[in-house]
Amino acid sequence: MKHILVPIGSTESAQKTLQYAIDFAEDVNSKVFVFRAYSSQSKAGTMINVDAIIERETNLYLKTMVNACNRKNVDIKLISAKGNVVDSVEAIDSELGIDLIVVGAKSNSIKEEIFLGKTAGSLVKQTEIPVLAVPDGYEYAPISTVLMAFKSGKIKSKTVLKPLQFIIDKFQVDVNLLLVKTPNYKEEDLILHEDLKAIQGTLTVTENSTTFQGVLEHIKTHNPDLLCVFKRKRGFFKKLWEKNTILKEEFNSRVPLLVLKGK
Repeated sequence: MKHILVPIGSTESAQKTLQYAIDFAEDVNSKVFVFRAYSSQSKAGTMINVDAIIERETNLYLKTMVNACNRKNVDIKLISAKGNVVDSVEAIDSELGIDLIVVGAKSNSIKEEIFLGKTAGSLVKQTEIPVLAVPDGYEYAPISTVLMAFKSGKIKSKTVLKPLQFIIDKFQVDVNLLLVKTPNYKEEDLILHEDLKAIQGTLTVTENSTTFQGVLEHIKTHNPDLLCVFKRKRGFFKKLWEKNTILKEEFNSRVPLLVLKGK
């Protein structure tokens, strides 16, 4: 895991999210790219280069955020880009190769009922880069236990587990698999892929109406430092991924949420 991207919003928790990413990056020896997108609507005939002004202000904001953190020994680079967040992130990924996005779960939303804000939700929905969503104000600590929830043991992508496998090797974590049998499950869903068997510490099989209900039932028992799920077209929280914001009543996590994706 060489490159971590941290999109920065304008919320009070943005600095804590960045500090979490820096602390994590120090432990895994990764570079951190602090990123903020900006937009401008220049009027025809204006003499002022508005884009240049906004870009300078954006870079100044990023420098202020970084300087407010404990940088430790982490290599930190700043990136500002004109355009929307998703397009900019995809362009950065094409140029640099991003292994993980670390983002504040609430993003720019001030609504207490929201778990994933618009920015975090859009990155989960519209990119193929793994996303680590950090709850508001969560402080970093080395990961020791992971709860991985899914409703099918099938894996089609060879790279989907790569971020989790890296974390397992780096921190020597215990992985507790939670296989949730939802209505209309198929017997083939109960067969674990060899890659899942390879990381399995314990396996719990439960029957619930949704995967989220399974998580709610078992998360206190396992008390993980990290919750891990797949983003699949027909998988975990299928309906949730269809929109860019997720309410706490639909899903919530008190620990960081790692969303795995495979191209």
